[in-house]
Amino acid sequence: MSVPELTADEAAALLAAHPEWTLAREGKAIARTFRFKDFSESWGFMSRVALLAETQDHHPEWFNVYNRVEVTLTTHDAGESGGLSARDAKLAAAIDALV
Repeated sequence: MSVPELTADEAAALLAAHPEWTLAREGKAIARTFRFKDFSESWGFMSRVALLAETQDHHPEWFNVYNRVEVTLTTHDAGESGGLSARDAKLAAAIDALV
């Protein structure tokens, strides 16, 4: 099942609404790095994001070291080889609401 990719204007609007996120992977993803007080806070954040992702059936790619969590959002079913979709915009907004 293919998911519609965001247009260039929609991607620009997404970044304007969520300025902490940046385009990644040649415009096919968005990424953001979060920093916390310690590992416990970063792990708690990841747990909350995991619950959000599960309810949205849209899961982030992420990397965690101690107090840093790097999150990348892309929709593997968008376009021919993946890209940004409304799913990414919705999950980015939900993640931003956590911090």
